[in-house]
Amino acid sequence: MTLSRIRPLLAKVGINGFLLGLFLAIFLGWVFPTFGSTDSGFPWKIIINLGIGLVFFFYGVKLNPAQLRVGLKNWKLHLLIQLTTFLLFPALVWVFLEFSPWIPDDFRLGISYLSVLPSTVSASVVMVSIAKGNIPAAIFNASISSLIGVVITPAWMGILGEASGIPIDFTSTLIELTFKVILPVLAGVALHGVIFPRIAKQISKLKYLDQSVIMVIVYTSFAQSFAQEVFSPYRLSTLILISISMLGLFFLVWLLVSLLSKILGFQLEDRITALFCGSKKSLVQGVVIGKVIFPDPAILGLVLLPVMLYHIQQLIAGSVIASWFERKK
Repeated sequence: MTLSRIRPLLAKVGINGFLLGLFLAIFLGWVFPTFGSTDSGFPWKIIINLGIGLVFFFYGVKLNPAQLRVGLKNWKLHLLIQLTTFLLFPALVWVFLEFSPWIPDDFRLGISYLSVLPSTVSASVVMVSIAKGNIPAAIFNASISSLIGVVITPAWMGILGEASGIPIDFTSTLIELTFKVILPVLAGVALHGVIFPRIAKQISKLKYLDQSVIMVIVYTSFAQSFAQEVFSPYRLSTLILISISMLGLFFLVWLLVSLLSKILGFQLEDRITALFCGSKKSLVQGVVIGKVIFPDPAILGLVLLPVMLYHIQQLIAGSVIASWFERKK
């Protein structure tokens, strides 16, 4: 089978260049741990901070204030998605961890962190589009979720981190996120009318900036983890077990959102939007906010592992389900 035929098949199940790039970043962190560690002398911190600022500035530029105002009308759908993302998901994970003795203690913080992350933007919108759902509502919820998450995610981690024995200063974290995330987003929104028309045709290429920044953060985090031999006590079977647990968590959330959508009497298009937006978790926000909440790269690498496993599986499972909805309609 030729490469031109393989590529569409991989893309259909969510395996794209970015996902392969994440695997490559982890592999490079394993092969070249010293260069990516804090002892290398390379200005990784400056590069990452600058990259984060640019990512969220252009995220603000892409936000259309008029579309957000229109999106407020479907408030029941929005409320279900946001409550699922920031309340139902953390509650499910708390119960799940209480009855999951097979999950090592070192990975429980990462799974808790996953539960309080905002919904992903691009993946949710793309899959809702494929499944023929309510696209404007998907754009609204994914955007709002990302903005809310800047405050709610560190607030949740201030509680969960203390329970896990890793104290997290919510105030200092929020101040740092304000400068790195909120202010760049607000600046981008303010300049939307000026900048967006000039870059509208090239807007899709901004994803490469996002992906590059994420891969740099993933590389440095895992390089530090490998340099400190953080993963050495764990067998491959442990990672497989966590991966299966993350997949089960995805389908559990999916089932509950499906039931709630039917109880609330949503039309099929709105149910599709609730399912995809409510079950997704943002790797981009997870890496960026995690870089602030967990300044130690070795701890960050450990925390990000469950997030990345969930991200991979939500893409693959979500793509298959979206294609099923497309064929059904």
